[in-house]
Amino acid sequence: MYHVRTFNKGLQAPINSSLRLTQRPAAENDILDYLNGTYTCSARITVASEISMKKEDNELVDVLIVGAGLAGVGSACQLRRRSPELSFTILESRAVSGGTWDLFRYPGIRSDSDMYTYSYGFKPWVNKSAIADGGTILEYIRETADEYDLNQHIRYNHKVVSAQWSSTDNLWTVTVTRSDTQSDNEEPLIIRCRFILSCTGYYDYEQGYTPEFAGVDDFQGEIVHPQFWPEQLDYKDKRVVVIGSGATAVTLIPSMANDTASLVMLQRSPTYIANVPAEDPWLKPLSKFMPSSWVFRSIRWKKVLLQQYIYRLSRKKPRGLRRYLLNQVREELGPDYDVDTHFTPNYNPWDQRLCAVPDGDLFTAIREKRAEVVTDHIDEFNATGIQLKSGKQLDADIIIVATGLNLKFAGGVDYSIDEQKLDFTDRFIFRGMMFSDLPNMAFTVGYTNSSWTLKADLTASYVCRLLNKMASGKYSTVTPRMIGTVDEEPLLDFDAGYVLRARDQFPKQGNRLPWKNYQNYVKDFITLRIGGLKDKELEFR
Repeated sequence: MYHVRTFNKGLQAPINSSLRLTQRPAAENDILDYLNGTYTCSARITVASEISMKKEDNELVDVLIVGAGLAGVGSACQLRRRSPELSFTILESRAVSGGTWDLFRYPGIRSDSDMYTYSYGFKPWVNKSAIADGGTILEYIRETADEYDLNQHIRYNHKVVSAQWSSTDNLWTVTVTRSDTQSDNEEPLIIRCRFILSCTGYYDYEQGYTPEFAGVDDFQGEIVHPQFWPEQLDYKDKRVVVIGSGATAVTLIPSMANDTASLVMLQRSPTYIANVPAEDPWLKPLSKFMPSSWVFRSIRWKKVLLQQYIYRLSRKKPRGLRRYLLNQVREELGPDYDVDTHFTPNYNPWDQRLCAVPDGDLFTAIREKRAEVVTDHIDEFNATGIQLKSGKQLDADIIIVATGLNLKFAGGVDYSIDEQKLDFTDRFIFRGMMFSDLPNMAFTVGYTNSSWTLKADLTASYVCRLLNKMASGKYSTVTPRMIGTVDEEPLLDFDAGYVLRARDQFPKQGNRLPWKNYQNYVKDFITLRIGGLKDKELEFR
């Protein structure tokens, strides 16, 4: 079996395939005319051995997608749909697809966005649950990959280490380590590509965020970070303290409450928590007279517009939205509950992300005394639990540190241009996906005020449009070029702790288009999906 490279008409990149020969070519670079039935191939043959060849060696593809999670799979599907002439490969550092939804295994893991906007626009969400559990989301991602026959393009256990752009060749040279699941061996590989689409997200999958707690080594029980949930953790009839009140904590509490002896959500400060219906109220009436695809689109756009309205309301009339959210909590927990202490943040709504609980399951657990909320500061850990600043002791058998995630830009890959290391913090982001003076590279980052996938879909669609224009116009590069000056702003204009800790690791955005990311799906849809590609600050060569 020998490796065959044929060239397409698009970006003139090779299509890689295998060809069984009856005899070995005389030498490398021989041109072989091969006839087998109705299939005729004229191709360059590269020979590594008489038996096989690594298809990655000296491979050249049109598009290299980094990551086989939600964004990576969705982007590959968009390439299939919109740019079928282009070759692509997906590199995934882990042994399976799914990204976040395979990595995180803690009890009750679910989406914190509704699935009508969190799902792909091209694959309707048909499950009745508007807030879905992690297993269902993972199944949806993999089902999508199967429908678009992506598995043949995904290379697992392939970790991207570095990417070098050559202005001479107009190519990326990507260094990859391929790990052997049967051993600890790692093998370096080189893949060349014309365009990189990074779909790694911005979370650090190798480590979560854990504050430094005094006396943590004195605790005699078990300490768990949800990002690395032990498969055999037994919390049945145990005293459990969950530190944190973000999306992970409000998911853990209702899912564990029926099994623990006691369950405490310990928070330093409250979070806005919205009660949302587990099933969208439009679903049943619309399903009576509309096909499922129309139902999906109708509910999806309703959700989009509602999200935009709520976000604008939070900016213009924060007190009104604050009052609405707190009244929800009071209705759920009753007039005697201390909502001011435990559920009233000291910031406005959407200064940090809202947490959603389907059908108020968190409030139900608290109301039924199966869980409680404690608002206090940790003084120190001790042998039996946690001593609080107030003097109160929380005894525990298990402490779950749901204190957030660390961020890592572009998967920690080292990028360089003509052997000069690239510092992304010096770059401005173009239309929320590309970078000033950096050719043929895009990065997928979702919205902070809406579902991640909405922006991921638009990014993939826009990249396909760019690639198609390059192919039709025989361009080799597309590069954002800033004309004039812009005022600098942080890329993630968001006050969540995990964002503030990593803000200096990310590129900048400007105060005007196309360097401003407005966090507005409707505007982005018009610009990125149906707007023209002619832009004086976008250079095709």
